[in-house]
Amino acid sequence: MIQGSDGARDGQDLTMTDTVILPDLLALTGAAVAPVNALVDSATANLRDSVSVDGRVSGDALEANQAAAHALSWLATYGQSLTQMQAWAERLTAESKFGEMEQLIHQIAFGEYLAQIKGGIPMSQGEIARLADLGTDASSLEIEAISTLVAQGNSQGARNRLVALMRDNAGHATFGASGLDEELEMIREQFRRYADERVAPNAHEWHLKDDFIPMEIIEELAEMGVFGLTIPENLGGLGLGKASMVVVSEELSRGYIGVGSLGTRSEIAAELILAGGTDEQKEQWLPKLASGEILPTAVFTEPNTGSDLGSLRTRAVKNAEGDYEVTGNKTWITHAARTHVMTLLARTDPDSTDHRGLSMFLAEKTPGDDANPFPTEGMTGGEIEVLGYRGMKEYELGFDKFKVKGANLLGGVEGQGFKQLMKTFEAARIQTAARAIGVAQNALEVGMQYAEDRKQFGKSLINFPRVANKLAMMAVEIMVARQLTYFSAWEKDHDQRCDLEAGMAKLLGARVAWAAADNALQIHGGNGFALEYQISRILCDARILNIFEGAAEIQAQVIARRLLG
Repeated sequence: MIQGSDGARDGQDLTMTDTVILPDLLALTGAAVAPVNALVDSATANLRDSVSVDGRVSGDALEANQAAAHALSWLATYGQSLTQMQAWAERLTAESKFGEMEQLIHQIAFGEYLAQIKGGIPMSQGEIARLADLGTDASSLEIEAISTLVAQGNSQGARNRLVALMRDNAGHATFGASGLDEELEMIREQFRRYADERVAPNAHEWHLKDDFIPMEIIEELAEMGVFGLTIPENLGGLGLGKASMVVVSEELSRGYIGVGSLGTRSEIAAELILAGGTDEQKEQWLPKLASGEILPTAVFTEPNTGSDLGSLRTRAVKNAEGDYEVTGNKTWITHAARTHVMTLLARTDPDSTDHRGLSMFLAEKTPGDDANPFPTEGMTGGEIEVLGYRGMKEYELGFDKFKVKGANLLGGVEGQGFKQLMKTFEAARIQTAARAIGVAQNALEVGMQYAEDRKQFGKSLINFPRVANKLAMMAVEIMVARQLTYFSAWEKDHDQRCDLEAGMAKLLGARVAWAAADNALQIHGGNGFALEYQISRILCDARILNIFEGAAEIQAQVIARRLLG
């Protein structure tokens, strides 16, 4: 079908060429999915052969071929992304919701991602994953459907028409139908309104002043059930699935990533206790977490260890009374001062040198204030000043015979800490992907509003093709990351292993958020570099997403290991 643009404003025509929504679009995109996934399988087999020694994947060989391994992770992420976009399009078609905007998003996504698979996938600035790195080429993709999508799917006309439709839809929080059920869309609407009314108007001031998110906001979130979304009803929570957590995190992060991340602390703590705690620990802690009566923080990372948790040196020594004394240092601890309990990872086996000697504790502490942030005996701390992600503050912590009750050893058995933590990574990465989508959406909306308002050479910036192109690709990639994240949450809610898909969602979502923020700042030009414009904050907030919950390089390595078995 051929559409003309009706989105022209300022007397200018946004469209330079006619827009073509390709005939039989779903058939074309459907025909492309299987060859891409077959290519992923072939590339996986090639890399497995090259890094195997005596029939088993060698860690040393995999590290020596790290660039190829990470290229495979990105290729597989693109394959899964296109698979989920096709599933999304088919669901919307069945529900008669696959409208013009959705068709354009779908078509552009396939056109662009297929072209990148063939020509090179950007892993970061200056790092391109190419099929040659994996000992293969694009010959298996030389079919008519893929050639048509690459040549015509992501056309200038398609991007122009998408932006014209987005301009007419500017009051909405998302562009294009998400494909969620009615209950989840009601949850989205509730938290979208809250973010617009209570968070977004204040976020930039909190950031510039490096203020804590006000306790008033935390109390309101507690009343709305944010801290107990996925905690079972019999333990004080709402008993909802991870999909609800994704939607809530996405919308709150669209207002401000700090607010969207408040629930992460409770989510991690609840996951740890639900999966590894004793019945008594569940009954004691989960209702208080769900109600917001107590606020938790995660205390895992140490100086000089980063992602290498097996090398942690903080030790917990059991005394004659059966309690523990913790000594050591931790760093990059979010929201440490105002919280009541720490999920604290420490070494209980002094003779161990890897993850097998680690234990998890529910370490109680007294919340501090600005004058005395860490009043609990045996514990000190100092703030780490950061570019963004400021609303909860980051800290370095020191422990010197800090006392933890023996009853607060998670699960009551030593040496289980690392295993217990691993069980939380799926949900944590899904939640981080959701936060990334929210930040990206915020960047898109702020960038689009500026492009509408700012006049140059007699017309709005949005009427210039390269500005429109940036906005169009933001919307497209946000939807791709959104569908991959929703699928991961669906798998989690249906008790299916999803560490691979969750890792992919986090990997892609973080790149999408950074690209959206960077492009939105570029649209602002010099004003984007001024602190008074909120895009400067969004850029700083977006940058952390490629680092925490597993840096992009670590995430790609984890994905590669899973793919290679």
